[in-house]
Amino acid sequence: MIEVNDFGKVTQIRLSRELNGNAVYWVSSYLVDGLLIDTGSDHTSDELVSFLKTRKIKQAVNTHYHEDHIGGNKKIRETFGIDIYAHRDSVPLINSKPELYPYQEIAFGYPEPSEVKIIPDTIETGKYKFRVIETPGHSRGHVVLMEMSEGWCFSGDIFVRENIKYIRPEENIGEQIESMKMLYSLPSEKLVLFTATGRVIEDGRKSLNECVENLNALGKKVREMSGKGKSPEEIMTALFGGEHSFSQLTNGQFSTLNLVKSILEVSL
Repeated sequence: MIEVNDFGKVTQIRLSRELNGNAVYWVSSYLVDGLLIDTGSDHTSDELVSFLKTRKIKQAVNTHYHEDHIGGNKKIRETFGIDIYAHRDSVPLINSKPELYPYQEIAFGYPEPSEVKIIPDTIETGKYKFRVIETPGHSRGHVVLMEMSEGWCFSGDIFVRENIKYIRPEENIGEQIESMKMLYSLPSEKLVLFTATGRVIEDGRKSLNECVENLNALGKKVREMSGKGKSPEEIMTALFGGEHSFSQLTNGQFSTLNLVKSILEVSL
């Protein structure tokens, strides 16, 4: 399934595998002045390529190596012959076949290994100049693209929602907070977040600040309970009422317990 929305000069391409007429999980790519930011999943790669044939595409960037952001790489390279860029830590992971859990295979499919280049400090198009900013926390080799004069921040998965309730085991909440605080402090007049989940947030600073404040408040409660001898499981149950239903759907990958454990591993 594909949905296309225009936000001024930015085109959002929402993509999802379709099962029984329903979208399984939406992810978003963005096209601006010939630059494609993320390429969706393998399941939606044919639809994405068909759409891009109606537009001008000159280069692409993967914000990180996860399967729902790189799945169209190989077919886009074969069809358009363009360069695709990613952070140096993501390059070897994109160039190899990943090991996926069943939910990932169902929702996104296996991305074919693809050739990508190490992303430079800036990406330029005919009209715009994007600053490439390392933003650790969600994954290794995560970057966002920031067009300072326009205030556009293509944020990948470094920000998902203001009130985080579950994370993957490799996510680092401390690093994620620092990345969000850094984006908040960028010297641009405005900060519009173009997120991979499909949310386009005009007041990005407000949402980033709310997320950081919520995590700091949660961290305080978690540490207090831990100081009283409570286990991560007990803390999770007391603060969240138990594990989130998403944990079962994702084979325990996205879980509230992961969030509690990550908080305990860092100083917020």
